[in-house]
Amino acid sequence: MDSNTRAKLVDDCVNTIRFLAVDAIQKANSGHPGTPMGAATLAYVLFDRFLKHNPANPHWADRDRFVLSPGHASMMLYAMLHLTGYDLPLSELKKFRQLGSRTPGHPEYGLTPGVEMTTGPLGQGIAHAVGMAVVERWLAAHYNRPGNPIIDHFTYSIVSDGAMQEGITSEAASLAGTLGLGKLIAVYDDNHIQIEGSIDITFRENVARRFRAYGWQVVGPVNGHDADAVEAAIEEARNDEMRPSLVICETVIGYGSRRGGTARVHGEPLGEEEVQWAKENLGWPTTPDFYVPDNVREHMGLALQRGQDQEEEWKNRLQAYRDDFPEDAAQLEALLLGKLARGWDIGLKDLFPPDTKSMATRIASGTVLRTLAPMVHALIGGSADLSPSTKTTIEGAGDFGWRQFIGHNLHFGVREHAMGAIANGMSLHGGVIPYTATFLAFSDYMRPPMRLAALMGIRVIYVFTHDSIGVGEDGPTHQPIEQLMNLRSIPNMTLIRPADATETAEAWRLALENTTGPTVLVFTRQKVPVIDREKCQPAEGVRHGAYLLWQSSAGEPELILIGTGSETSLALEAGQTLAGEGIAVRVVSMPSWELFDRQDQAYRDELLPPAVRARVSVEAGSRIGWERYIGLDGAAVGMNGFGASAPADELFRHFKITAEAVADQGRALVRG
Repeated sequence: MDSNTRAKLVDDCVNTIRFLAVDAIQKANSGHPGTPMGAATLAYVLFDRFLKHNPANPHWADRDRFVLSPGHASMMLYAMLHLTGYDLPLSELKKFRQLGSRTPGHPEYGLTPGVEMTTGPLGQGIAHAVGMAVVERWLAAHYNRPGNPIIDHFTYSIVSDGAMQEGITSEAASLAGTLGLGKLIAVYDDNHIQIEGSIDITFRENVARRFRAYGWQVVGPVNGHDADAVEAAIEEARNDEMRPSLVICETVIGYGSRRGGTARVHGEPLGEEEVQWAKENLGWPTTPDFYVPDNVREHMGLALQRGQDQEEEWKNRLQAYRDDFPEDAAQLEALLLGKLARGWDIGLKDLFPPDTKSMATRIASGTVLRTLAPMVHALIGGSADLSPSTKTTIEGAGDFGWRQFIGHNLHFGVREHAMGAIANGMSLHGGVIPYTATFLAFSDYMRPPMRLAALMGIRVIYVFTHDSIGVGEDGPTHQPIEQLMNLRSIPNMTLIRPADATETAEAWRLALENTTGPTVLVFTRQKVPVIDREKCQPAEGVRHGAYLLWQSSAGEPELILIGTGSETSLALEAGQTLAGEGIAVRVVSMPSWELFDRQDQAYRDELLPPAVRARVSVEAGSRIGWERYIGLDGAAVGMNGFGASAPADELFRHFKITAEAVADQGRALVRG
């Protein structure tokens, strides 16, 4: 192919991407044409000249990962997926942003083939990409052998000016540079425009110097509309495997439009007249809409055969790997499928002897984690610089860090927001079960990625300790009040707040078994009684979310006391006191609202008989929401405001979260 023909082909491919996006946005009368028009060359170069992927199998384990961090540019991604042969026909592009289509306004993981994650909230994409790059490094360190690098791929992300302004980008980029994630490449679409105008009004820092300070290789700036310049810059980035790379590409938002280079082209359709002008300006046919030239269809379609060949070559290497390293191959393939080894939970049931009197559930959690780690090789994670307090270090399992990629302990630093996103990215990559840890009060810093994890339905375990006013002397800044209800309000999130050590073991078991969404495990700082299971029901009831813990007599009770976490022991003590007064009491442990709500109606009615209206809940957090289980006639013992700085025992007495207070409420409901 001579240079002129090649140049025309590139122009045709890039313009096809631009105008598929423009036409879809115009048809929907909604969307963001500016970035697809300005960054089309970046997407084309990545997909056509670098990305190792198989459109016929979007889940191929050794594919390169591509994350579109500015999710509002979704039509650019959909155009690329359509043109390269993914199961995304033109008819779906024509239904952009319509109910039931596979082309929603922002990319959604699990809906559109080839979409690696749900993006939209700026900065989340690049932070999740860091997590993907972590797992590539970790799996490669564990399983690659001389002559057979069975795990060997890059993680690419297109990032925007908006993402550069988000704090999570700084957090994640700083950690990525510290870890030396050399196979992470961020292509920066630097168009100098945001919704309110030029970025100069809010953002004048030197991004290149900033990323060099993080320990990144910085390439550019280059002309982002020159495909060969972009290709050369990305090739340079790929050659440095000890540092992540930022490739700065200067572009014009809305390239080709009369509104190009202005904020007016960012987030609304061009309008019919402007669409026609832009097409004529770039030498593109004005009719028909959604036009794909034959040469573009043929050239971009080569990605399908190229990807099939690449995967077939990898399968041949995998077979050779199986022959040479059968045990490693079996373990790797099980990890990639997300399977747990047979007998992985042996020892959990009897981990805490009956003579154990009291133990903080965070301590119990650490014991469980140490027990599980040798059996669950996929476990990798850490805390936001709080492992000594959260008890989440896997002892003897090594660290994942600079030039040391084989350990299971990942030190996130004081970066809760990025920690949540990086763990999500690790889960999305596949091959590991990531966990994070910090204090429950700081879950607020992590909430955006936690919401995304729930939206995507991915397996991540979020550990939170120091779960109430039981934190004590650190005071109200560290004492969570509203956080439990906040997290319970997220759809598809399972929160488990175990009552004691035995429930903690069951909580971890359920978290590892949960493959349809994230799990939140909430533990105490302070010691709590270990429930005598010879006098109470077994902890396996945690599986149902709520279960009958203890009852004073057979038959239907006249009073139900419901406890969670450290307050379950208060409910049990109160119940036994009231039983001594002749009241028929049922004590229910309810560690998980979500698991309980998933039980059938018969189980729920059997545990909480609708006819029994005298009910008391006790939880050292916000009372809001408990009415769904205690009804309008019940009583909620809990917090109405913030805590205070004092020893934990004094605080529980001061705020009247005691067995006596629970008994008083129950007595009043029964006797009036």
